[in-house]
Amino acid sequence: MIDRTSSDDLVSLASGMQVGAVVVLERDPGGVEAVLADRVRTVPRLRRRLVRAPFGCGRPVWVDDAGFDISRHVHRVVCPAPGDDAVLLGIASSLVTRPLPHSSPLWSATLVTGLTRGRAALVLVFHHVLSDGIGGLAVLANLVDGAPRAETGPFPAPAPSRRELAKDAWTARLRPRERGSFAGPQWPSLGSHCSLNHPTGSRRRQTMARASVSRLHAAAHRCGGTVNDALLTAVTGALGTVLNGRDDHLDELVVSIPVSTRRSTTATHLGNSTGVMPVALPTGGDPCSRLTRIAAITRSHKRSVTSVAPIFRTLKVLGMADWFMNHQRMVHTVVTNVHGPDHPMRLGGAQVVALIPLSATTGNVTVAFAALSYVDAFTITVVSDPDHVPDLLVLTEALQNELDLLT
Repeated sequence: MIDRTSSDDLVSLASGMQVGAVVVLERDPGGVEAVLADRVRTVPRLRRRLVRAPFGCGRPVWVDDAGFDISRHVHRVVCPAPGDDAVLLGIASSLVTRPLPHSSPLWSATLVTGLTRGRAALVLVFHHVLSDGIGGLAVLANLVDGAPRAETGPFPAPAPSRRELAKDAWTARLRPRERGSFAGPQWPSLGSHCSLNHPTGSRRRQTMARASVSRLHAAAHRCGGTVNDALLTAVTGALGTVLNGRDDHLDELVVSIPVSTRRSTTATHLGNSTGVMPVALPTGGDPCSRLTRIAAITRSHKRSVTSVAPIFRTLKVLGMADWFMNHQRMVHTVVTNVHGPDHPMRLGGAQVVALIPLSATTGNVTVAFAALSYVDAFTITVVSDPDHVPDLLVLTEALQNELDLLT
């Protein structure tokens, strides 16, 4: 079977964005290289390169990397003193913003030792073209202890011939297209200009806030919303506080919310299957009343999920994609939320004590938010361009305060 990129994959490829997670462990598991070398065999794309198809043969395809070497992907570093979360996030930020070489499979894993309380952390990074967040969880499920042993074929499999690629591409072009689940573009009015939108550089700084999943769910339920509505409530309240401190007053912000079209997937079916739901959300009022308003707004927009692939393809053809990403005024920030494992996990015999999401947004969105749950822990990473968000710690404190008020 030919493993070909989708139109959503091409958007992720063009954006150059890399994502991942920090898997915090109770201790150094020892022999992590051998563990990963064994388990990546159950995730085909972790041993495949992305290559362009010949002219007329369709979108790029994933082919087995005959020279695959686990040592090129798994590394070790010792965390400098004091070895706390702030230093760990600094290391993770530098790793997620370091471009992965396209000459080999697009992922890396770095074991960070020397953390406080004898802990260690595995920083997993992959290019967004490899998969979206739902697929990322499928990859993690195959790497941790107790993962089912999937049957794998001979490696490396021969790359498809030009004739096979052409036949596959033309078959896809001639196949009647199923009606998608996306609505047409329904963007809010242009967002008001504010200090949240500036073309970003290459550096990123990440901080985090935490809450209890069960308490956040209870708070959301009391106000007629979901955990995601509670997350949006905390984010908009915190951004409103920071903008007021900048003398940049906005009653509402346009938030882009990535939405997956699938609830789950497997490690053999990765890629991207997402749309976006842009919504204008209030920044003022007490947290509960704001949550109630936001819940009503998101319910009314459930059918307004938009695929950005057609728009992005058009901009790419016109040579305007990069310019648009750096000058758009459609959204002020991006908020992603992935429901992670509900049960405790182990890696190499070591208990996984926390999962921290990693992201590196591109374009002119100077600050974004990524949330990931693990058992009863809800971790929100605040990722920013430090040159445009000097008050990141103020924002993070405001976000934590909003979460505490809700729960």
